[in-house]
Formats: sequence, structure tokens, C-alpha cells
Amino acid sequence: MKKLSLKIRLIISFCIASVVILGGAGVLSWFESREQIDEFFDTYQLLLARQLSTADWKNIQPTTLKKVNKIVDELDDDGEEDDEALGFAVFNQDGNIIFHDNENGRFFNYNPQISGFGEQKIGSKQKEWRIVWMDSADYQHKIAVGQELAYRDDVAFDLIEEMLLPWCCGLVGLLLMIVLLVHMELCPLRQIAKNIAQRNPDDFSLLNEDNVPQEIVPLVKEMNQLFGRIELMLKRERSFISDAAHELRSPLTALKVQLEVAEMSGDDCESKQKALTHLRVGIERSSRLVEQLLALSRLDSAGQVACSEELLDWKTLLRQVIEEQNAIAGRVLNVKVIHEDRCVISHGQNLLWSLLLRNLLDNAVRYSPENTQIRLEFNDCGLIVSNSGVVLDKKYIPHLGERFFRPAGQKAIGSGLGLSIVCKIAELHGYRVRFEQEDDIFKVIIFH
Repeated sequence: MKKLSLKIRLIISFCIASVVILGGAGVLSWFESREQIDEFFDTYQLLLARQLSTADWKNIQPTTLKKVNKIVDELDDDGEEDDEALGFAVFNQDGNIIFHDNENGRFFNYNPQISGFGEQKIGSKQKEWRIVWMDSADYQHKIAVGQELAYRDDVAFDLIEEMLLPWCCGLVGLLLMIVLLVHMELCPLRQIAKNIAQRNPDDFSLLNEDNVPQEIVPLVKEMNQLFGRIELMLKRERSFISDAAHELRSPLTALKVQLEVAEMSGDDCESKQKALTHLRVGIERSSRLVEQLLALSRLDSAGQVACSEELLDWKTLLRQVIEEQNAIAGRVLNVKVIHEDRCVISHGQNLLWSLLLRNLLDNAVRYSPENTQIRLEFNDCGLIVSNSGVVLDKKYIPHLGERFFRPAGQKAIGSGLGLSIVCKIAELHGYRVRFEQEDDIFKVIIFH
């Protein structure tokens, strides 16, 4: 079943709540009114019984009742007579009726033990009556004045109906106003939905927060922030795709050329071997470029790193990275580690810091003379990685760390992404990177 809209649910909820509240008020009013009506009619019966008890019933004649009934019948009554379902009867000590109202009282059942109010069923239909019994002033007769209980219920219902009818009409008007107000108050949401539905896929402009209810403002703000994040993500993806396509074009073209050279070499083993060597170098370069591009893409999507959740094991990281670089270089590198136990960088992601160290060592090996010393110095500020035998023009230093930037005159194979990855990892952990050139020593400083 399709879920109902917020508007329909609100209207249904208001209607149900209103009906329940009005129904509860009606039930409460019914009980209160019924209690008041019982008190009123009980008092009325007592007054009538008191008046009847003071009459002289000793000299009553059998013909008196007929004469009274005749007088009542001859009364000119243009209106509808309402006897309020009352009845009375007068009994002698033998339990015989000597006088009654000629309608209901004659059906009363005499009981000498009854005194005060009691209930009994009378007549052929056995209707429930409430009867008050009282002795006459001379204690020679018994007076009974009764009223049908159904009449009291009818009076209570009529009273509740007259009281609740205006409220029901008002409730209908109120519910109509609620429907109108809910429709009007939900207009901002419909406007926002319409705005989003009509947008182009590349439109990340902020939603207008004017005339938006306070309860919806947080939703609009979060949507605006989401638009900003999506826009930034798309820009990064487009930049990545553009950069990757641009940087992969050259090595792929070179691979194609070397493949053609190898095919055209024929029986010239020396030319073929040379072409295959160049082809292998090109494949390695392309593989490294793809690896670096993927690493950079993952870092761009990483957002913030939960640095406080993982304790960095520098001894293990350094040993693993140095062994890996020795295997790649095919020799034992001259790496000197100083004060690794004093490093203030204590928390972060071991995998990312391993990638950072690997890129720094790889850069130092690639762009330094053979057997140069690489120093990794830990101090109270952070980490300094330096290597000798490198002289870099100072005009290039501000551009280090930019993607795909490589100083002119470089002979080593590279993609220009290594230092970009280093800067990105440091930034994710809340650190900064600075590059310095002192004589023939090149330094990469990572600090707070």
C-alpha cells in the first residue's frame, strides 16, 4: 500500500483527534447531565409525593376518580400534552389502589416494606420505572410517585444533542480551516520539491531560505551543504578524469611506438631488444602513474581521517617501507632514521602514513645521485625527510606539491603526483608540508 502523504496524514490525524476529543466530551457530558437530571426529577417526585401525602384520603369515594378523569378529558388543550412519563398511586393499608393518575399509576405493584426510592418494571412492556414510596400524613395510606427511566434518558440525549450540535458544526468549520492551513503551510515544501525537480543536473545553486518555516530551515541548509559536497565531488572526478586522460596519453603513445618498432625490427635482435626494453620501462611508468592516480583519487574522496582511533607504529612502518624500497631499487639504500621515538605524530592511519613515507623515499631515490644518504628525522614539530646531492632551482619550490608538476630537466621517470599525495595525506591528518633547499640538500618538512 502506497504511503499516504504528510498532508493527508496530518488531516486524518486532526480529524481523528477532534472526533475522539468531541466524543469523549460528549460521553462525559452525558454522564454529568444524566446525574443532574436524576437529581432534578427525584426532587420533583419527592415534592409531588409530599403534596399527595398531605391530602385527606379517608373520605375518598370510588366515583371521585371517574369525576376527576372526566374533568381532565374536558380540558381544552391545543398543545401536545407531555406527562413527562409520570404516574402516581395511593394505596390503603390493604394494598388496594384507591386513587391513581388513570394511566401508569394503576400498574404500580404495592409492597408495604418499601420506603424511599426503588425501581420496578411495570406494564405489559415491563418498562423500568423509578418510584418513590411515602406514607401519608395519617400513616393510613401509601403514596407512590414514579417516572419512567427511559424518559430521563431521552431528556439527557436531547440536552446533549442541543449542546453538541453547535460544537459539531463548529468542528466541521474548524477542520476545513485546518485543511486549508495545512495546505498553505506545506507550500514551502512543495516549492522546494518543484525547484529541485526543475533543476538541471549541473545546477548546484543554493536553495532559497527566505519564507521557509523554522522547522524546515535545517533541512534546506543540509540540502545546500549536500549540493556543495556533490559539486565538489563532481569537480574532483572531472579533474581526475581530465588529468588521467592527459597524463596517460603520452605513455600510451610511447608504448604504441615502441611496439611498432619491435614489430618492424624483424631479425634485428639488437633493435628488437632495445624496443622491448623501452616498452618495459614505459609499462612500468604507466603502471606507476595509474597507481598514483588511483591513490590520489581515494585521498580526494577520503574527507577527514579519524586520526585519534589508530596508534601509529613508526618502527614497523619505517622497517616495512625501507625494505620495500630496497627491493624496488635492487640494493640497500643509505637511509638514516633519527629519533623515531620522539615523533609527535602519534595517531592516524598506518596505511596512509606508509604511503606517505613510500612516496618520500621513492622521490629521494629517483631524484638523488646513487648512494646518497636519505635522512628521516623526527622532532617535536613533526618529520623532516632530506637527501643530499639535489640542487633545485628556487623558482620551482613554490610549485612542488601541485599535481603533475615536474621541474624542467628531470631525467628520472615520474608522474608528478608523489608530492601531491604526500601533501594530501598530511592535510587529512591536520599537518602541513614545506619544501626547502639548502645548498645541495633538499628537505621535505611535515609539521603542525
